[in-house]
Amino acid sequence: MSREPNLHTAEDASPRELWQASWMLLLMLAILGLLVVPLLRELPVGQSSRIGLLAWMLVALALYWLYAGMGYRPLLLLQLLLFSGAAALLTAKLLLVALDVHELTILRYVARGMILVGTGLAGANLGGLLLQLWRRSRQGSSVQGNPR
Repeated sequence: MSREPNLHTAEDASPRELWQASWMLLLMLAILGLLVVPLLRELPVGQSSRIGLLAWMLVALALYWLYAGMGYRPLLLLQLLLFSGAAALLTAKLLLVALDVHELTILRYVARGMILVGTGLAGANLGGLLLQLWRRSRQGSSVQGNPR
């Protein structure tokens, strides 16, 4: 008998799980912004290659966030779509440069925009987790303070 796996998301998480997911998401975003991005800037490769490496790292993170249920599924899927699209565009740009076609810098600009929108969605996801946690803590305190 085959059953579908239970998908764990922020909607059905306990307050403890929301705190853990919020801290993990914040920690991952901080590490990405404070350690990984400066290291990528120091690599002796072109700008498209650096952004492409970042895009592929973001795809891996988005897959992990989706797998771990660290947020709201629609936002996580949209992030994955945006990061994957950016990675595909940048990979295509690198292949075109290898074929000696250098005129399509629009691919890099579109991919950068997709990464920025996806990162904004990650921030919105974190904000949604914290808002859900705040709402649940208010509901818990109003139930405890007003027994019937």
